[in-house]
Amino acid sequence: MIEGGCFCGNIRYTVDPGDYLVANCHCSMCRKTSAAAFVTWVVVPESAFHYVKGEPQILNSSEHGTRYFCSSCGTPLACINTTHQGIVDVTSCSLDAPEDYPPTIAVHEDTRLSWLARSP
Repeated sequence: MIEGGCFCGNIRYTVDPGDYLVANCHCSMCRKTSAAAFVTWVVVPESAFHYVKGEPQILNSSEHGTRYFCSSCGTPLACINTTHQGIVDVTSCSLDAPEDYPPTIAVHEDTRLSWLARSP
């Protein structure tokens, strides 16, 4: 089982084992909601993702996107986008072992910050 959660431990989740796409996203919404240059997402089937402790806060970040984060410590945890039905994007660095899920692609590089080196 793949496990993860927020910084303060109030929210925990599991992901069923599998080979998942891992993407660095350079879109402006990911940058703003994470306060980082990009966000690395593990793309998993909705049926494989399970909250096992706590309930995340919800942010409707766009017409199509809903983001989930811890209301206590602010850790971004997941995003569901209605344009990608049946998929949950999980923040890789909220995983207990993020080093096991290196990014394999980059998306929205047209909005990548100019001072940032190219991703995989």
